[in-house]
Amino acid sequence: MKSNFIYKSIFAVAILGMASCKPELKDITLTKGSADFSRYIAVGNSLTSGYADNGLFLEGQKNSYPGMIAEQMKAVGGGSFSTPFFKDTEADGSGHLVLKGFDAKGLPQIAAQADHLAVRPESGAVTLFTKYTGDLNNYGVPGIKLLHITVPQYGNLNGFYERLLPGNAPGNTTPYLDFVTAKPYTFFSMWLGNNDILGYASSGGANPADQPTPKATFTALYNMAADKMTANQAKGVVATIPDVLGTPYFNTVTLASILATVQATAPTVTAIYIRTGAGVSRAATAQDYFVLPLLSAGVIGVPTGGIPYGLHPLNPIESRWVLDKDEAAIVADYTTAYNNTIKSVAAAKGLALVDAYALLKDYGAGKDVNGVRVSAAFITGNIFSLDGIHLTPMGYSIVANEFIKSINAKYGSSIPIVDVTKYRGVKFP
Repeated sequence: MKSNFIYKSIFAVAILGMASCKPELKDITLTKGSADFSRYIAVGNSLTSGYADNGLFLEGQKNSYPGMIAEQMKAVGGGSFSTPFFKDTEADGSGHLVLKGFDAKGLPQIAAQADHLAVRPESGAVTLFTKYTGDLNNYGVPGIKLLHITVPQYGNLNGFYERLLPGNAPGNTTPYLDFVTAKPYTFFSMWLGNNDILGYASSGGANPADQPTPKATFTALYNMAADKMTANQAKGVVATIPDVLGTPYFNTVTLASILATVQATAPTVTAIYIRTGAGVSRAATAQDYFVLPLLSAGVIGVPTGGIPYGLHPLNPIESRWVLDKDEAAIVADYTTAYNNTIKSVAAAKGLALVDAYALLKDYGAGKDVNGVRVSAAFITGNIFSLDGIHLTPMGYSIVANEFIKSINAKYGSSIPIVDVTKYRGVKFP
């Protein structure tokens, strides 16, 4: 990818001297509290599956937050936890991004890693992956919306879901909600709803087929999901959806950074022009959000019909590259509405609640984690992976700990937290 930013690797090493007096050790009684963790299942989308760096691959799967939680649950009676891992020979899974290094200007060079894919040769319009047939506890399906959980044919439309089903596309008729509840379970986590607004936002609001799920529909489906997940008296934890506008996907390319790059060779340029979702060409403002893929597009200033792209109102940056301020307001409004529903349902059902919106806002603004500063900065922030939306192993470990803390607080359990130092941020070459 190209960028007008100069990224520098920042290595912070803190060496702490040991105090002369030893800390007092207290006995900690481990307990499951009022919950039963003997069969824990995780319901959700890409964030639940361990998706990272714009793909689902073996390393990411091994660092999913449900897997981390399940490992910690073993201390209080938790059972085995099966994730639908890709085989070692197919470790690249769907393919993913890797950081290759930096060019002479310090700009990051990012490439696709696709040497050992798990793609079936019969793939067509829908990419199909090699089937998984073992035990299953992590039901995370990249791309799934809350809107999809009751659709019988969804197993024919999403290859990540299709690989978990016994049947082959196009003959699948099992709705996701029925699939995840088919076998008995004692505890669940559910993190659904992100994609019901993410697709609209990440496409710059330009895809007519990826509009936000209507608020009333979201509320009805979330209540339905919670009803079904708790029908067998299982306890669980649910999470709000993050603020997508606070991710590197929307905060790496800014109006100021574009202007600075353009003005390095064309100092008289004072405005960057965009086409809004309403079809209006106007000068961009700081309230508009440019999407991360614009970094690698290399289109700013390139003439089209003799008019430099983005530098004149007659050739503005297309809507797909920018979420204008009115579209951003829609994203914020729907995110708030969805999260109000999730909080309300959690309270009504007596479920533990993780405020992932607040959590990632907090860490995204900058926070010290074991002596290292983390933030929502692209690459150097270490919380978000190379796609700018999904998390790194370190990011997922932070999320796992928040789930554990919420579970412990709600059910009186004492699940130990994850050692965040075991997990990496962005992988440098």
